Amino acid sequence: MSAESRGWPTRRWLALLAVAETVLLLVALVAGGIALNNLTGARNRLLDVIGPQRLAAIQLSTALLNQESGVRGYQLGRQPEFLTPYTDGMRAQADAVTQLRQLGAVPGTQIGDDLDAVVRTATAWQSSAAPTIAPGAPPVTAAEVERGRTLFVDVRKALDAQLDHLAAIRDTGRAELNAAASFLNAMFVVVAVLVLLLFALLFFGLRQIITRPILRLAGEVRRVADQDIHRPVHGSGPREIAQLGADVEAMRQRILDEVAELEQAHALLDRRTREAEQSNAMLDRRTRELERSNADLEQFAYVASHDLQEPLRKVASFCQLLQRRYQGLLDERGEQYIEYAVDGAKRMQVLINDLLAFSRVGRNPGEHVVTDAGALVDDAVANLEVALSLSGGKVGRGDLPEVRVEPALVTAVFQNLIGNALKFKGESPPEVRVTAERDGDDWVFSVADNGIGIDAEYAERVFALFQRLHTRSAYPGTGIGLALCRRIVEYHGGRIWLDTEAADTTFRFTLPGRDAPALEAPANDEEGVA
Repeated sequence: MSAESRGWPTRRWLALLAVAETVLLLVALVAGGIALNNLTGARNRLLDVIGPQRLAAIQLSTALLNQESGVRGYQLGRQPEFLTPYTDGMRAQADAVTQLRQLGAVPGTQIGDDLDAVVRTATAWQSSAAPTIAPGAPPVTAAEVERGRTLFVDVRKALDAQLDHLAAIRDTGRAELNAAASFLNAMFVVVAVLVLLLFALLFFGLRQIITRPILRLAGEVRRVADQDIHRPVHGSGPREIAQLGADVEAMRQRILDEVAELEQAHALLDRRTREAEQSNAMLDRRTRELERSNADLEQFAYVASHDLQEPLRKVASFCQLLQRRYQGLLDERGEQYIEYAVDGAKRMQVLINDLLAFSRVGRNPGEHVVTDAGALVDDAVANLEVALSLSGGKVGRGDLPEVRVEPALVTAVFQNLIGNALKFKGESPPEVRVTAERDGDDWVFSVADNGIGIDAEYAERVFALFQRLHTRSAYPGTGIGLALCRRIVEYHGGRIWLDTEAADTTFRFTLPGRDAPALEAPANDEEGVA
């Protein structure tokens, strides 16, 4: 047997612990019994003494008031039956006084002195009223009535003082009852604490005898697992723990026999891991190449559209000069060729400007600020004043929220959507309505119009670059407007779509609310561009 198991046996320690806990519990139970006795005494005093005292005092007050009512009635009417409340009140007074005396209202106590004062003032009033209600007494005079009223005021004061003192005694009794209940609850808490202490002592005792040998065995097993599997394991302490140590040692021997097989499996796993890492590296490399290719294409679009501005401007200018200088000198076909050249140069300039605007979105990011969306719609409508005048259209909006955006870009979104509504109008004048509704942290904006509409099959195609659903002669444009809207909305972390279920032609898009965090500006890769 090891040193840890020497000394007192477990049963002796447990017996000593049980005795100590029993003594403590008995002390707590005795204290609880005292607290329960105090609680019972306070409750009995409140229910059996103080409560009946207040009831008897109220009955005494009622009896005296009935007497006073009877006296006043007889003095006014001089009818014998009017004295019934007086005689009944005298009997009730005697019963109430007797009950109060039995309940402890004896001279020398507060309630006894109060009762004596009530009886004394009542007797003085009754003595004053007796001659006026005697058989054959003359009619009562005003002086006698006033004297009776004054004496009964003294009775009322004595009754009020008595009831006030009894109320104070009742409150004291309640306080004592609450204190006794609190003390009893404290005893219950003490008993609970002692029970917890018992469990704590049992825990630490078992830890000393059983847990520590187990922890030592666990430490040896951990060292074998973490450092040296060839290190032997020895169990100590009680026989069961020693047997457990022997079982662990046998398991260690079996593990040693399986090491070679595990090493082979580990080598196979390493080989497959390297293959997976090579695949991931190839995927990362191709992803970077794709990102670089996209960046190069975007850079090329920007540079091409930027550098083509000047030669196109010259072509358009010289074509216009030719048109003005040789107007009337060329035949109809020659003037038509020059007109085609001027129109083509102008359309190319518009196309390049739109392409330049498309490529610039997100390249020179501005600050995302909290802006009134209604003001952005108003700015877009002001920019479309000429188109509104020519089409005879109307643009209305509801109450629009504040959003955290780049104002110039979102104004362009509203301007493109409203401009399309004015362009693709039906037979009636165009009517455009801009509204917004909350969707979580975002706002969903809707731009609806009564135009010619878009088939559901083209709901996604209309957002592609250079995509047109109509000929240029029917509706002018470059086919970049909605693609630009999508790029701007996605730059703000939102999305835009055509609502194919709405009755009117309705475009919807989302923007972050005013409480949304500011989007992190993308890196500017436009350095060195002419």
